[in-house]
Order: sequence, then structure tokens, then C-alpha cells
Amino acid sequence: QVQLEESGGGLVQAGGSLRLSCAVSGRTFSNYVMGWFRQAPGKEREFVAAITWFGGTIYYADSVKGRFTISRDRAKNTVHLEMNSLKPEDTAVYYCAASPFRGSVAYVSAALYNYWGQGTQVTVSS
Repeated sequence: QVQLEESGGGLVQAGGSLRLSCAVSGRTFSNYVMGWFRQAPGKEREFVAAITWFGGTIYYADSVKGRFTISRDRAKNTVHLEMNSLKPEDTAVYYCAASPFRGSVAYVSAALYNYWGQGTQVTVSS
């Protein structure tokens, strides 16, 4: 089993920044993709960003391009999501997820991910 644990959420004013981290432990794949998703109250879970572990290929949702940056620290088995210029509409529970590498697909669908963290709340006040 793969365990994922998010940290770094909190309350921030609009225009502020937060850095989320996801620690990966347990059985790991030889190559996998790490993603961040978010879910606001009353809305479906939506893709935010993803990164392939070895190749570093990165995907972003249009809504966060230019504001969020995903990165991975292979030595520490950790993935980060740097969030800048936060907006009230970024308020959501943010989830870290892991998918075995499935080839050249766009890792934007939650259905591709087998493992999920418990989530961390991000609240952006106006």
C-alpha cells in the first residue's frame, strides 16, 4: 500500500501564498505520477496539477497556470504545491494522489489515481 499525507493547508488572505506538501510512504511503484486535486463544498473534485516522478512532465489546470507550481523531491519522497496569488475561489480541500505511470496520457482524471491522501483545507478570505 502507498500512504500519502498532506500538510501545509490553512487560512490566507486573497493574494497570499501557501505551500502544500505530500509525503509518500509505503510500497511505491517503480515510476508513478503525483497529482493534486481539490474539492470545494457542493462541487466535484477537480484536477489542479500533476507531475511524473522520473520524467518531471507537468500538467496544470488552466485555472491555476501561472499561479501554482508543482514540484517533487525524489530524495525525500515528497511532492509540493506552491500556491501564489491565491483567490477566494481557490478555497477547497486539497488532496494529494498517486497513479502508476500509464504511459503518455494526460493525468487530469481522478479515475487514473489509485491512492489518495486525507486532504488538507485551504481557505482564502477576500
